[in-house]
Order: sequence, then structure tokens, then C-alpha cells
Amino acid sequence: MPISVPIPFARLASLVTTAVALSFAIAPTIHAETAAAPDPGSASAVVDGLHATLTEAMKQAETLGYDGRFKLIEPAAANAIDRAFMAQKSIGRHWRKLGEEERERWLKTFGDYTVANYAGRFKGYSGEHFTLDGEQDAPHDTKLVKTTLVLPNDDDVALNYRLHQTDAGWRIIDIYMNGTVSELSLRRSEYSSTVKRDGIEKLISAVEEKVADLAAGNVEDTGAAVASSAAKAQ
Repeated sequence: MPISVPIPFARLASLVTTAVALSFAIAPTIHAETAAAPDPGSASAVVDGLHATLTEAMKQAETLGYDGRFKLIEPAAANAIDRAFMAQKSIGRHWRKLGEEERERWLKTFGDYTVANYAGRFKGYSGEHFTLDGEQDAPHDTKLVKTTLVLPNDDDVALNYRLHQTDAGWRIIDIYMNGTVSELSLRRSEYSSTVKRDGIEKLISAVEEKVADLAAGNVEDTGAAVASSAAKAQ
């Protein structure tokens, strides 16, 4: 039974690709677009740093190619996103049942797909940008960083990042499209049901196939599909 296995942040990448298909590649700009740079070490600075790296990847998209974009984005994603936390939460209680080798494979696959979605979909730049709109306290000692993806040829999209504090600093653990629905919660529902029905190996294989598709340039995106998924997630 075919399954859909987008990860958190995949919808954000899909929004970018929709514009690419219309010859308008969407990309975030660095924090110069905001009124002031965020305080170093703050949750906002972490989000802003990720945006800046994605901007650089898009500006050099053709020169770098997929592999180059992946290598550029991977360390930025590792420094901004708590992929281990998200990988565990995305399969819920099934994580406790995994052996050590299965855990390591899922963590790697989840992390690779996070980066592959950016590297495989962010292919150009034409001035669309992110703005930082504020930071506030959130439940369980987390922070909520509000941003907007400004699209000159479409409606703006509110993207709110939730971050928690780790030994290495603030790290992203969720994203809310248009400020409402938790992407991680959606993925947990999907991934958990897949593991329950087919096992962790099925999920890992499916996500690995998606990574290979992205590396090969086989990106499934249409404006209608993205609009539909955005409406459901927001």
C-alpha cells in the first residue's frame, strides 16, 4: 500500500517549488529584510540563521547542484533543528520498541529527508523573502518564533516555529503553517499508523525512496496540490 511520507518542513519546501514551476523561485532572504537582527543566541536567531543559509543555497542553486545544496544546508539544519527529538516524536510510542540499530537508521533517514526536501526543491531565487515577526514564550519552556513567507505573486504564508532549549541552544521542534496546525502532530499520526501497520522497515524504505527521488529531481509538485495540502495543514 503506497504511503505518503513528507516530514515536517516538507510543506514549506513545496510552497517554494510551486513558485519555481511558475518561474518564480521562492526563497527566504537574510535578516536584513527585518527591522533589526535578532539577539545572538535567541530562538529568533536560530530561525533567522536557517533562513539565511537557505537563501545562500538558492542564490547558488544552479552552481551547487543538488549535492552542493545538500552539503551546504545539512550543517545549518543540524544547528537549527532538533531532528533527533522530532524523529522520535514522529513515531510516538513505537520509538520505545525499536532496537538500537533501527533507531539509528530512522534518525539518519529522518535527518536526510529533512535536508533533501530543501536541497531537492529550493532551486532558484527571485526576491521572495521571510520576515521575522516576533518571539514569545510558549508552553513547556519553549519559544514560538513568528515569521512570514512573503510571496509577491500569492498570499503571504505565516510560518511559526516552536523551539526548545537544548545543551547546544535553542532548536526547532515543530512548525505551524499559517500559525495553527502542528506539522509534527500531522506526521506523527501518519508515521505511527504506518509503523503499526507495516513496521519501521516499511517506513524507512519509503522515506529513503523519497530521498532518492528528490536527489534525482523527481519532485512531485503542482500549484493545486500545494494549495490543497496548505489548506489542510493551516
